[in-house]
Amino acid sequence: MQLLKKVYTAYGMLIFGLLFVVFFIPLLIPIFFPKQFKLVGVFNRWWARSLYFLLGIPWKLEYKTKLDPKKQYIFAPNHFSFIDIPTMGLNTHNTIFVGKSEMESVPVFGWMYKHLHITVDRTKLRSMYATLMKSLKALDEGKSLTIFIEGGIYTKQPPFMARLKDGAFRAAIEKQIPIVPVTIPHNWILLPVEPMLLTWIPTKIIFHEPVDVTGMTLDDMSTLKEKVYNIIDVELRKENPGILKDED
Repeated sequence: MQLLKKVYTAYGMLIFGLLFVVFFIPLLIPIFFPKQFKLVGVFNRWWARSLYFLLGIPWKLEYKTKLDPKKQYIFAPNHFSFIDIPTMGLNTHNTIFVGKSEMESVPVFGWMYKHLHITVDRTKLRSMYATLMKSLKALDEGKSLTIFIEGGIYTKQPPFMARLKDGAFRAAIEKQIPIVPVTIPHNWILLPVEPMLLTWIPTKIIFHEPVDVTGMTLDDMSTLKEKVYNIIDVELRKENPGILKDED
């Protein structure tokens, strides 16, 4: 079984690389023509769907309510696996990502990621501030954002979430943009951090109703964080019965 997982993982890495080559040229369009930023979401979606199709993994998007395609949102998913990034690419709403600066170190891919999305080095206060400013500017430009609200894969016991970072909530409040909690309940099984081997299991992504932040100030940030955390946590418990128990 372990050998099969290793072969499946190697195949998955090969497919990911080949798809990067296929989409490299199209993704240059929004890099050189920034006003075409919506194409980032379009090409990410094609890439993600192609990846899941070629891996033979079925996926399901569940929207608790219909989102307005003309409206901006900040999507706030939990983060337990490296495959969460292409998973969020399945989103029918076009977004750019706010992600860790480590992505920039990947040859070629890192260059593209840096120019299409927003990166942050959470070990440096200056970088965190610069990322917030870039995020606010992106919202002013009409973009929607995807921000993994744990700030990375920090949990030691998935599917328990780590403490949430402030960035997504501060941006939502400052720009009065609704925040959409997103639950990715099973990716920690599909591609665990350790051992990082693919396991065939269907993917499910639950987009909850947008949380309205109208009238909120930064004094309300803790309340907002707690509300979003609880929405995702309840869904994680529902999707992982017997692992996450009410008494935990």
